[in-house]
Amino acid sequence: MIHNVDVKNQKVDYFANNGFGNAVAIVQHPAGVYHKDITYVAYQGPLEDPYVVSYNHTTKEWKGPFKAGISQMGKDPNRKKKIDNHGKPAILIDDSGYIHIAYGGHGGTPADGENTLGNHHYGKNLHAVSKKPLDISDWETLDNISLFGTYSQFIKMDNGDMYLFYRHGAHRSNWVYQKSIDNGKTFEEPVSFLKHKRRTDIEAEDSWYPWVSKGNGDDIIIAFDYHICRDNKNAQDARGHIPERHNLYYMVFNTKTRKWKNVKNEPLEMPLTKEMADRKTLVKEIPNDWTFQGVADVDPNGNPHVGVLVGPDIGEKRSGPKRLQLFRWDGQEWLQSENPGLPNGNGDLEVKSTTEVSLYLEHESKGDVGEISRWDSSDAGKSFKKSTVFLSRKNSGFVISSLIDNPHPDARIIVAQKEDGTDFRKMYLIGENGPIKRNKKESIIAKPIIKQTKN
Repeated sequence: MIHNVDVKNQKVDYFANNGFGNAVAIVQHPAGVYHKDITYVAYQGPLEDPYVVSYNHTTKEWKGPFKAGISQMGKDPNRKKKIDNHGKPAILIDDSGYIHIAYGGHGGTPADGENTLGNHHYGKNLHAVSKKPLDISDWETLDNISLFGTYSQFIKMDNGDMYLFYRHGAHRSNWVYQKSIDNGKTFEEPVSFLKHKRRTDIEAEDSWYPWVSKGNGDDIIIAFDYHICRDNKNAQDARGHIPERHNLYYMVFNTKTRKWKNVKNEPLEMPLTKEMADRKTLVKEIPNDWTFQGVADVDPNGNPHVGVLVGPDIGEKRSGPKRLQLFRWDGQEWLQSENPGLPNGNGDLEVKSTTEVSLYLEHESKGDVGEISRWDSSDAGKSFKKSTVFLSRKNSGFVISSLIDNPHPDARIIVAQKEDGTDFRKMYLIGENGPIKRNKKESIIAKPIIKQTKN
């Protein structure tokens, strides 16, 4: 006898299908936080607005997604670039339990006023806060951060101080942080830590892409690479302005003393210039290949491990495929990981002890299979081997978040599945046991819109 499937209770391994574009990314982080047995997840949804869901690890109950705010981007049907993708949300929970989201910016516009720390582009950087502690259903937007931000990155220190790091405008802008000591009710004025400036040797400006995270104690750690922001018309490269990035750097900010230092504990003058970065903070000079997306973590002794994606310059406006190159500080010098066999693909790293290091990667496997996997090292990052495959899909690609803040073992990263024919993405919450399942009826929020193609 054949029984009909109980559709009402049917489970799927994605928690929502309304992720939009590159719904999460390593750089806008954290996109998730674990707090009091609940994982809270933020991602980019329809029209580039921020959405939030939660999962209770005890009751197995999902809530949401709820829209946390309205982005200024994604609303113009005549815009040439349909999805901007720069305003994805970062999330933080303050010491009073209120949930904060920073989202929606790609540098602001001239209508927002003068940007004294950079140039303009699009959207507005906004700050939304839950109206009740640990309640994702109702939100308000506060006017207490700069509108000119993009690539928002939130950090909360052990004493409750909140830091919001971001680029203060479009490519030709300083990177800054704003600090709050009252649970995000007010923020201090932006403080610059990476300086943009005109080059005199070529037709370009110095620009940066840092990745900022909490280190040990009072430290904030920063891995960053350098962007040659060429003029659209320049005599050095006929390709014009291209996403060309080089080198890998590392530095530390002590939030107690408000002093910056390099890995050798030498002081750094802020905001850091390209010349001083090369002299004091260089991990690896990568002058010919292109870099992308640094990440960092530290071992219990404070020794950093840093990684960056590296791919060849192929003479086009994009590089060839990139894969992670990894480096660790042994107390005297930077050592490069052997990492034989690492696939092309993006990811985050977790340093568990002085000898144990893990990578969480999205990549392509054999036969056009997209895969999310963990790669482990037992020799302090000298080499890695694939240990676990969390998710794989034929003819699909993935984008992933950085590691969730203080993650539960069952919920370590957030994944969006890229499928042909639609801008909507299935969203997954993935941990050591793979994706956390949800009732199918609850998971289907968006009706996929098929992209029209011209004949």
